[in-house]
Order: sequence, then C-alpha cells, then structure tokens
Amino acid sequence: MKILNKISQCRNNVKELKKKGQKIGLVPTMGYLHEGHLSLVKAARQQCQKVFLTIFVNPTQFGPTEDFNRYPRDLKRDFVLAEENRVDYIFSPEAKEVYKKGHTTYVEAGNITKKMCGTYRPGHFKGVVTTVLKLFNIIPAHKAYFGRKDYQQLVAIKKMVEDLDLDIEIIDCPTVRGKDGLALSSRNKLLEPKQRENAVVLYEQLKQAEKAILSGERVPRKIKDVAVKALKDNPFIQKIDYFDIRDAKDLKKLNDIKRGKDILIATAVWVGGTRLIDNIVICK
Repeated sequence: MKILNKISQCRNNVKELKKKGQKIGLVPTMGYLHEGHLSLVKAARQQCQKVFLTIFVNPTQFGPTEDFNRYPRDLKRDFVLAEENRVDYIFSPEAKEVYKKGHTTYVEAGNITKKMCGTYRPGHFKGVVTTVLKLFNIIPAHKAYFGRKDYQQLVAIKKMVEDLDLDIEIIDCPTVRGKDGLALSSRNKLLEPKQRENAVVLYEQLKQAEKAILSGERVPRKIKDVAVKALKDNPFIQKIDYFDIRDAKDLKKLNDIKRGKDILIATAVWVGGTRLIDNIVICK
C-alpha cells in the first residue's frame, strides 16, 4: 500500500495504472474508518483492479460553529485498517494541498442541496461537492463508491456527475448498521455510552415510519407527527433538525404518498452535542 500526500503523486500513479489498462476504484472518506467505509472498499475491491482511498477532513464543508476540530481522527489506525482491507493507495493530503492559497472557485448542486441538511448547514454541500469534484480530477477513477447513509450527499454528487458530464460511475452502497440498528458513523465515537444507547431511537422511528407506509398510510404529516413526538420524548435527543418524507429521486417533499415512487424517509437530530443523520428508502 502506498501513502500519497501530493496531488502530483496521485496523478502520476493513475497515469501509470491507466497505461496498463487497470480499472480504478475511488473511495472518498474523512477518515476514522469503520465497517461502513470498509464495505465501500470491499465493493471497490470486487469491481476494480486498484483501489484508492482518500482521507481528508474537508474544512470547506464545516460551518464556523461546527465540529471540524472535534471530528475524530486517527491516521495510524486508518492506515492499518486500509492495508488489512487491501487498499492499494491512500491519498491523505493537508488542507493546503487541496485548497491552495487564493482558492475562490466552488461548485454547487442547486436545489437538491438547499433543503434538509442544507437548510441547517448553509454552505455545507458547496464544500462537499467542490471537494468531491476536486478528488475526481486528482484521481480520475473509473468508479467512485459512496454510502447511502449520506443520502442527500449521494444525490447531489450524482447530479453533479450528470450535469457536468463527468466520466466516472457513482456506485452507491447500503448503509452499514450496528447490531441495534444505529447507522455506523465516525461521529458515533463522540457519543457518551448513554447517548449511544439512546441514539438508536433514530432508526426505530425510521422503521416505524416505513411500517406505516407499507401498511397503507398515505399522509406524510401523520407519520411525521408520530416520529417527532417519539424523538422529543427521548431525553437524550437535544434537538430535531428534521424528520422528512420525500421523493427519493429529487428530494421533493411529499404532501401525499403515491404508489410507483421510491420514498425517502430521512432524519437529522442532535444527540447531546453530536449531530446524527439516517434514512431509509422504500423502493416502489
């Protein structure tokens, strides 16, 4: 496994691999790897001959009052896990390598990023989409792998690839969960034991909403009211940013649930001082 920290190193290695006709898979991460990240690596390993993993805690997707400095980091541990899972290259740059002094160009993905998390984290998706585009240019892989837990991010990246005619295939992979159902996230590390135990209420309410829809409930407001009450009743939930039922394709809010559409049930809540997101998609 090679550890790279310069853009030029990435480009030189990709150039050599493509000369040999090897298919390249890219797994972008912010590090502090868990089984969710490793599931993306395994998918890339199965479909591609060489796997690039990026570890970059992207400063441009954090607001001034958000948890950039608090975000978990452990590069040594990440390198060990990556090598155990047969990653071929790690790109782990400093911020000044990716965002050089005087950088002023950013990319946005339109209305998709103005709702849900975009409402509560202004500028977040501009930082995400710009950085992902930069990574696609630095490591022009054949396929890139993203988890469905960050569903709005996934939709925004797919839209960017479509709109900008990028020559890369986006592979979305299932959310990986703990035994109790809580979606794996690097931020789970920040939860105290009782907070971690109670955070499973997110998944429980998503499943209850799914059950209601599959049982025939067609009024999103009724489903949302039940979920929000249950979340508010949990003393470890500090704040609810949203609990939404939307069209899974374009993230439009639904006033009624019709057959024949993929439905996204998504939530973002604060457990203590840690913001967690999760979702379930009901396929038509």
